[in-house]
Order: sequence, then structure tokens, then C-alpha cells
Amino acid sequence: MYLEPLHKDPGLQPERTTLSWTRTTISLAVCTAVLLRWTNFYGAAILIPVVILVALAMFILVTQRIRYTRQSLGIVSERVPPNLVGVGALTLTMLAFGATGIFFVTAH
Repeated sequence: MYLEPLHKDPGLQPERTTLSWTRTTISLAVCTAVLLRWTNFYGAAILIPVVILVALAMFILVTQRIRYTRQSLGIVSERVPPNLVGVGALTLTMLAFGATGIFFVTAH
């Protein structure tokens, strides 16, 4: 089934934003892999941040189409609202991830 594109100019912001969120998801996977390597040193407690990072990555993947559609429709209507909730949630999660990493390294 062929879907009609939502806007007439491929390569605009929705495509670049989708690529950016995909790179973010890959970065979360790399951070998760690093944390999994720490299980020998810190035990099962390290699995809590691993589960949080995996859940965040899955949430980004699941909501990808919603963000793309919202931005494409925003191009057509010439008004695209900023994704404050998504960016804010990712920023807070990364700050918590960094604090957790520092805690594990200095507490051991």
C-alpha cells in the first residue's frame, strides 16, 4: 500500500530530526552496553540504570512516527511546536545516568 507523503519537500526537518533521534537511540544502546560490562564490578544494582536506558530507547523508537507526523503536518501548516517534553525527558535521564555512573565509580 502506497502512502501519500505528508509534505512535498523530502529532506526537510522531519527527516533530519528522525535521523537525530535514531542516533540518540544508538547512543543509548552504547551506554547500555558499557553498563552491562560493569556488572562484574558492581553486581545486579547496575541493571536498574540498564533497564531505564533500554526503556527510554524503546520509547524513542515507538514514538518516532508520531514525531515525524507532527513535524510534517507542521510544515504544511507552517507552524511546528517544539518537542519540549521529549528533549526535557531525555536531558533529565542523561543527567541521572551521568550521576549514577559517577556514584558507582566513586562508591566502589
